[in-house]
Amino acid sequence: MVFLVNVSVIWSYIAIKKEVWWFARRCVPALAIAAALALGFASTGLRALHFAQFALDAKLEGRDILATGVVAAMPHKNESGTRFRFKVEAATLDGQPVVLPALIDLSWYGGVFKSEDAWAELSRQDAPLRAGERWQITVRLKAPHGTRNPHGFDYELWSWEQGVQATGYVRATGRDIPPRLLGQTWSAPVEQLRQTVRDAIYARVPNPRWAGVIAALVVGDQNAIERADWDIYRATGVAHLMSISGLHITMFAWAAALLVGWLWRKSYRLCSAVSAPSAALVCGVVLAGLYALFSGWGLPAQRTVLMLCTVALLRLAGARWPWPLVWLLAMAVVCVGDPWALLSAGFWLSFVAVGVLFTSGSGWSERAGGAGQMRNLASPQTPYPAANMASSNTTEKIAHYDHMTLTSVGFFVKMRFWLFSWLGKQAAAMFKEQWVVTLALAPLSVLLFGQLSVVGLLANALAIPWVTLVVTPLGMAGILFAPLWDAAAWSLQALDWLLRGMASPGWAQLSFAAPPLWLAVLATAGGLLVATPLPWFVRWLGAPLLLPMFLITPQRPAVGEFELLAADIGQGNAVLVRTATRSLLYDAGPRFSRESDAGQRTLVPLLRAFDEKLDTLVISHRDADHIGGAAAVLNMQPQAKLLSSIEDEHELQAIRPAQRCVAGQKWAWDGVDFEILHPQVADYERDSKSNAMSCVLRISNVGNKQTALLTGDIEAAQEASLVEAQPGKLKADILLVPHHGSKTSSTDAFLDTVQPKLALVQAGYRNRFQHPVPQVIARYTARTIQVIDSPRCGAATWRSAAPQMVECEREVNRRYWQHDPR
Repeated sequence: MVFLVNVSVIWSYIAIKKEVWWFARRCVPALAIAAALALGFASTGLRALHFAQFALDAKLEGRDILATGVVAAMPHKNESGTRFRFKVEAATLDGQPVVLPALIDLSWYGGVFKSEDAWAELSRQDAPLRAGERWQITVRLKAPHGTRNPHGFDYELWSWEQGVQATGYVRATGRDIPPRLLGQTWSAPVEQLRQTVRDAIYARVPNPRWAGVIAALVVGDQNAIERADWDIYRATGVAHLMSISGLHITMFAWAAALLVGWLWRKSYRLCSAVSAPSAALVCGVVLAGLYALFSGWGLPAQRTVLMLCTVALLRLAGARWPWPLVWLLAMAVVCVGDPWALLSAGFWLSFVAVGVLFTSGSGWSERAGGAGQMRNLASPQTPYPAANMASSNTTEKIAHYDHMTLTSVGFFVKMRFWLFSWLGKQAAAMFKEQWVVTLALAPLSVLLFGQLSVVGLLANALAIPWVTLVVTPLGMAGILFAPLWDAAAWSLQALDWLLRGMASPGWAQLSFAAPPLWLAVLATAGGLLVATPLPWFVRWLGAPLLLPMFLITPQRPAVGEFELLAADIGQGNAVLVRTATRSLLYDAGPRFSRESDAGQRTLVPLLRAFDEKLDTLVISHRDADHIGGAAAVLNMQPQAKLLSSIEDEHELQAIRPAQRCVAGQKWAWDGVDFEILHPQVADYERDSKSNAMSCVLRISNVGNKQTALLTGDIEAAQEASLVEAQPGKLKADILLVPHHGSKTSSTDAFLDTVQPKLALVQAGYRNRFQHPVPQVIARYTARTIQVIDSPRCGAATWRSAAPQMVECEREVNRRYWQHDPR
């Protein structure tokens, strides 16, 4: 009995052990993946916590701090001054040492060496601010704070990845300690070299447009490319070529490996020590790393070098992994180095493109065959025996040479035929690859950018070889021989003529509403299915997955309701008003510089993401913080009518003639009434301040259930006039706070008449006007009016169907790297 019990126990133990082993064998891969994900999540959190410890102390914001440090990167100049990155070594506030973040971004307005007082130290300097210089400067700082809009650029994430934890500007007035150059250091030798090369390009190439593009391709200075050119490159889908990207670095690695391999084979001793393919592989990756370092060591360059190193190590180790494993390993290595790369558009575009090429197998067989044929043609066999060449008969020799001449001609004709055939196959393979990648990346392009270039396939087919094989090599060779930069500029002119012709039709670029993430993933899967080398009846199954993404329409208010979206555009006004089928934009935000404004930076992408076709653009008055982005919006919305109080001579009239806004103008859309309350006709005859001419717009639905009042920059005098003339029309549920909360507006009488429940303030974070001022906020608080300001809320969305709620972009999509101004 005991024996049977023991046997049963042993048997049970063996069976359980086998079951456990069977279960473990099948669970180990899943457990390993789960452990890796948990480890990655934990390490990313620890890195984030460590980095956040060195954030700028809120008590130091807006204070004048004396900082000593080094210019860490080559500065970028514009019409308002110079921007540069500063590595802080020491800092004091009121004579006491304080701790600042290690890396800050600074602006030196009015030009680096311009000063009203013409200090002696500055007057001695005749060279621009240079990388590697040590300076003692007075700075005023704030935390990195960007605008937050639906589907908009996340500036705070970008600053986080760059390691920048404070921004600010140099104080250069007579009340501050004068900036002092302490000397030159060797802490940034690569940046010094980059700046020297960039300055040499600008000195050599007379046209700054082409000089900027060459500088972008040679030293990675993307800020040097003018905005109008970026618009052309985006419309034709070739923007990725105009900066040093993974494509350029990979091509450089390939060319360097070919050259090193060819030279290595010339030495028997070197080949005996290390094989030529291994030497070429290592040297190609090393030289590509140096090229990436010289180009500014941006995040795309870092990712590319990491990928190249990963693949090279696998090759050197003799590993022949299937391409999906190599692809996933490269992704994992990049994510270990920069886990926030998963939030980057470039990361997904690059890896999906590589995955598509591997999956489709496009062009590889043709390319291999062509290369083999060319190798055979490069060393043809002698068609006649050598004895014939030694014939002593002169006639025979002449006849033989004539025959050889004819044979050679035939050979070269045949070789030319093979050459053209090979080039044709290469072109066909490249076009096929580009077509497959374009199709597969279309959903990602719509998700990430809200647009798709119709001419992108043809433009890339022409621009990729031209930029990578002509323009970029000429630009790089110009470092050694400057006249080649002139040739690079000429080649860019030819490319520009071609791209402008492609971008000129209105259909060259299509815009789509931003789809939900799940729908974009579904469409990307459909694109990948279409790109795979499967039978066509299987590939066509991807089409139903693709189409819904391009046909989606954003949800709009119901008939009789309306919606306000107060965009986060910094110090300025811009409010999108939507009804069931119509749209109006009230003001277009500020202009930041000649190359940047709220229209181009925020409003155009926002309108594209919502697939908006504006019916009317209302510009309240001519101040730069209200009209700055109007040109970009009007160029994007050719059908929009312009309603404004701007003068007849204003430059915006050349883009779209404006109809005057006058009190009493009314119209209705989808059961929603619009009415202009100010200015009066007589106001145009007076010499009034621009603020006094602000167009005041009242919006209400049927029966005045809900009302919104958009006021521009009216001040106390205009508020009093409205209260006296039209008190019954001023009552509103939501009010756009006049003049951003300036002390000249929001009088007691005006607020008592309007009686809003909610008040929107559109102002910049820590703006120099200190809007909204405390005394104005106190008036709203005393009346229990809820104040929503854009620095804390981001873009604010209010709907007449739910009038008590305001949806704040910073609250809805909060992330740990984003600045909390409270």
